[in-house]
Amino acid sequence: MNRVRTFAPGLALAALVATAAVPAGKALPMIGAPVLALGAGAAAGMVLRRQKATDELFGPGLEVARQRLLGLAIVLLGLGLPLGSVLSVGRETAVVLIGTLVVGAVAAFCVGRMLAVDRESATLVAVGTTICGASAIAAATAVLRPDKQRVAYALGTIFVFNVTAVLVYPPLGRALGLSQEAFGLWAGTAINDTSSVLAAGVVFGAGAAHFAVIVKLVRSLAIIPLCLGLHVGRRHLVEETGAPAGSLRQAFPLFVVLFLAASVVAGLGILPTALTTPSAATSSWLIAAVLAAIGTSLSIERLRSAGIRPLVLGGALGLILGGASLGLMYLTGWC
Repeated sequence: MNRVRTFAPGLALAALVATAAVPAGKALPMIGAPVLALGAGAAAGMVLRRQKATDELFGPGLEVARQRLLGLAIVLLGLGLPLGSVLSVGRETAVVLIGTLVVGAVAAFCVGRMLAVDRESATLVAVGTTICGASAIAAATAVLRPDKQRVAYALGTIFVFNVTAVLVYPPLGRALGLSQEAFGLWAGTAINDTSSVLAAGVVFGAGAAHFAVIVKLVRSLAIIPLCLGLHVGRRHLVEETGAPAGSLRQAFPLFVVLFLAASVVAGLGILPTALTTPSAATSSWLIAAVLAAIGTSLSIERLRSAGIRPLVLGGALGLILGGASLGLMYLTGWC
């Protein structure tokens, strides 16, 4: 009972913010529930810090929300990625999908080094920009355990360019004469967060929105090799510092394995809609709760100390991905 009382206030705060952010995110798809939860959490954290209540009363539960809910949310995401229904789209768009991921990874490394962005911030901004926004940042956070302020900064960076993409991509797509499917492919490979991909697609047309979401789901499968690669890289870094390297089993985080298993099960078509729909909603809610908890630790002073370089990195990666996607689409006959 004592442990429940210790964790309850922080968990309740995160749950309350998430419960409000999810419907608000649906009403404001340009922003989305993750960013709304982050912002509301930041506002709550400011109030609590003034009352000196964050660490004493809410701290333990908020820490549990940050550390323990991520894996569950990521596994539930797998139930919304049925392999059978997306493989055909994946084959058709493989060159553009894989090409943009490779370009994004190389660009993140090169531009990050040029800007002298710290490794954690560069990694978080890179995975959020090149794969799937807040979900990829959440997955990377579960593996790397980075500083909470860097997570919040990366999410803020993603938000800025999500909004920009929703406003800029549809008129650009029309000016370029893109078809519904071509725009859907462009949005699905160049815009990072699912909510923004959907919002841009809806603005362009119903066909674009449908195709963009499927492309985005295929792109989200890169979470699996991402997490494995980050974990192996982290182990090598730990070994270089002389700290314990960990067991071989740790190279395959359990939540990644379960995510893959859930995706395979979803692809078999044996799960009823009555189960998959709530699981997707629960995953979105859990991610919002995690980001609300992260937001409570956010402060303007600490963000200022991070500087403008991660934001410049996010903008550069966004431009590079948009251009690379269009170039690959032209080469493969999509436009």
